[in-house]
Amino acid sequence: MLDEFFRIVSASSAGLMAVIIYIFVTNTLFNSRFIILTAWILAIVLVFLGRIIIRKIHDFLVAKYDFGIDKLLVIGNDKVTQNFLDAINDDPGLGLRMVKRTHVLDIAQIREAVASLEIDQILLGELNNSVEKVLDLLDLCQEKQISFKFIPNLFQTKTANLQISTIGAIPVIELKKSALDGWGRIIKRTLDILLAVILLIVFSPIMAIIAIAVKLDSEGPVIYRNLRVGQKGNFKALKFRSFYLKYCVGEEYPSHPEAVVYEAKLAKEQSLRKGPVFKVGNDPRRTKVGRFLEKWTLDELPQFWNVLKGEMSLTGPRPHMPVQVANYEKHHKKVFNIKPGITGLAQISGRSDLEFDEEAKLDIYYLENWSLGMDFKIMLKTPFVALFGRHKS
Repeated sequence: MLDEFFRIVSASSAGLMAVIIYIFVTNTLFNSRFIILTAWILAIVLVFLGRIIIRKIHDFLVAKYDFGIDKLLVIGNDKVTQNFLDAINDDPGLGLRMVKRTHVLDIAQIREAVASLEIDQILLGELNNSVEKVLDLLDLCQEKQISFKFIPNLFQTKTANLQISTIGAIPVIELKKSALDGWGRIIKRTLDILLAVILLIVFSPIMAIIAIAVKLDSEGPVIYRNLRVGQKGNFKALKFRSFYLKYCVGEEYPSHPEAVVYEAKLAKEQSLRKGPVFKVGNDPRRTKVGRFLEKWTLDELPQFWNVLKGEMSLTGPRPHMPVQVANYEKHHKKVFNIKPGITGLAQISGRSDLEFDEEAKLDIYYLENWSLGMDFKIMLKTPFVALFGRHKS
């Protein structure tokens, strides 16, 4: 639904620009330019509402009367294929109905099912089939004009970002680390700098009030420098101090050894999730102001300075402490191919309620499928998650 909204905004904006260009070229006079702005807003709102109504009607007709469904033949008996079937059963509005499932790729059996059941789509699960059998299946789909889909294996999912070049008439395929390689990285960095400057100016009054509140609430510095691991090694992430000074961990804080021991104890006894990255519920180390800041994610506002310094990005995987990163599994370390972010796909998808493995999967998905549109969606959704989502303890 969010993707559709952004497409409507883009289309409406393009239409608005066409109108503005026409007015400029023809030198047409308008009594009020407010009319154009109103038309743009109304176009977005009304088209979006119309889409919602149509979608609801469509979902109702599909779920109740099988209106416009595609009959699906599924090949596969593995867990991934079953998860796919569970997903289409949970969402009837997708318009897919499995009418037959076979565990093996038997062309004769599939050909018979296609003829008798009027199959519209064939899905090939993650199976170890010979190339010859898969090609025969593709030929059958083309012959009968049936849509063919398949669930990729592990290697295929890791080859999403490819660049094909030719060297001496020999095609060479380069597997890129991220969609951010090249111009994407330059665009993202430029956007980070511009928005970080704007946001620092906008939030400066709030940050000043928070700084005074932190100073009055408890002894210690206003800013807490916490060692984290980023794309190019360790750096100090800036936060408003939410802990009592004696619990602050780091070489510049007086009670470093005791604080580390106590933190390890809390992580073992009170962590809300499994994995290398712990999350302590009702953390006793927090000050009164600190609890408020952590709940509404206001403690992270100083990290806009980390963005300006190039240590972080506005969007990306959350940075974690070296002691936590030391317990990463091999595939978790892929997140270091990009800069960590103040917010990210994992933060808007469940925040601290997610298990670490789920967080890592979302971060890797973001890394492999990055787009400028995805960054804007994450940034626009973040305030709503902070205000109305589940808050951190």
